[in-house]
Amino acid sequence: MRIAVHSMLVVLAMSALLAGQSTRDPRIDALTKRLFPESTRVGPKEGLPPHFKVFGNTAGGAGDTLLGLEFWTTEVQPLERGYDGPIKMFVGMDMRGVLKGVVVVEHHEPYGSFSVDPPEFAAQFAGKSVRDPFKVGEDVDAVSRASITILSATRAIRNSARRIASQYVAPSP
Repeated sequence: MRIAVHSMLVVLAMSALLAGQSTRDPRIDALTKRLFPESTRVGPKEGLPPHFKVFGNTAGGAGDTLLGLEFWTTEVQPLERGYDGPIKMFVGMDMRGVLKGVVVVEHHEPYGSFSVDPPEFAAQFAGKSVRDPFKVGEDVDAVSRASITILSATRAIRNSARRIASQYVAPSP
């Protein structure tokens, strides 16, 4: 009897856990429309490292085509820290390993108002390939007095994008 009750509790706990994983975060759809305006739907978070698959109809095509992947930098590179903690960014990447864009969602940086908050910071990553260097002062704009923040945010974007690409994007021929 005890074993049956214990087994039932385990099954109920696992069901609740799995049900919780499928719950959608309403922010994801809004962020997806910013990064993939042509998208029609987003799959659930899956995989290691965790990511979302973005689907849409391609020009002249029919059906549901995989357009790209999205991910939270803080979930792929959880140990990356800025001056005052993690910088939470949502990144979209097409299936060639080219970034669709970056959205800075949350940070506690004292100089964020002139480093990672301005739209120009995130905009400079759109169109970058995971093969690009992502070097602050070279292909990423540097901001004086905010070097720790800019370096950390850039590392988080570069390293998480490369990790996702190495797992889920087919290498170029």
